Amino acid sequence: MSNGTYHLQPITSASGPSAKGMFIPDIALNRPPPKEPVAIAEMAEFFGVTHRTLHFYEEKGLISAQRIGLMRVYGRNEVARMALINVCREVGMPVSVIQDLFDTLSNATSKSEANLILEEALLARRRELAANLSTVHRQLQQLNALLEHEDAAPGRLGIEQRGPELDDMETRCLQLMAEGYTSIRIARTLELKADEVVELEVNIAGKLGAQNRFQAVAKAVLLGMVAN
Repeated sequence: MSNGTYHLQPITSASGPSAKGMFIPDIALNRPPPKEPVAIAEMAEFFGVTHRTLHFYEEKGLISAQRIGLMRVYGRNEVARMALINVCREVGMPVSVIQDLFDTLSNATSKSEANLILEEALLARRRELAANLSTVHRQLQQLNALLEHEDAAPGRLGIEQRGPELDDMETRCLQLMAEGYTSIRIARTLELKADEVVELEVNIAGKLGAQNRFQAVAKAVLLGMVAN
């Protein structure tokens, strides 16, 4: 442990990869990893996901479970793989990209090479997000320009332009959404359950007349409710 972070005990030897034939990059955890065998409920709670999400990752070949009697359990390698998946999902990597990343990692010949592969994947994601952010800002500028040239109808510049009233928790949640936080990360930051965050996001979108969280953030920025 260092500076309040934890690392999984080595699951690879100096001479070879893990039992699944892949070197796994070092991932820092903010609390001690669960001891194996890890039951599905414990795995889901530790990573802030649902049982269904774990089943989905199994279907995609990203992790695999074993059985002890009727109980579905995971080993240390799967905990490490799930830690990597979680990091990738928190920055918005599509599952298909994570699958490609795992395929590339399967060819790594050392832990150092695996770390470099992950670093390059994260840099690529950052470039993609920067490009998307630039597009969103340009579209917002175009919207602002259009609105500035529209003739405002009487009474149209009241509460509609100020945005709806949000309570304190909704305001905090919206700000984190605008900063690119995933629902899982918001739940951890606000110390809420995953379903509570989903309910918050639905309420925020409803008040803003948005169809999804992306539209909600875009409208909130346009109305000056969050910093852009």
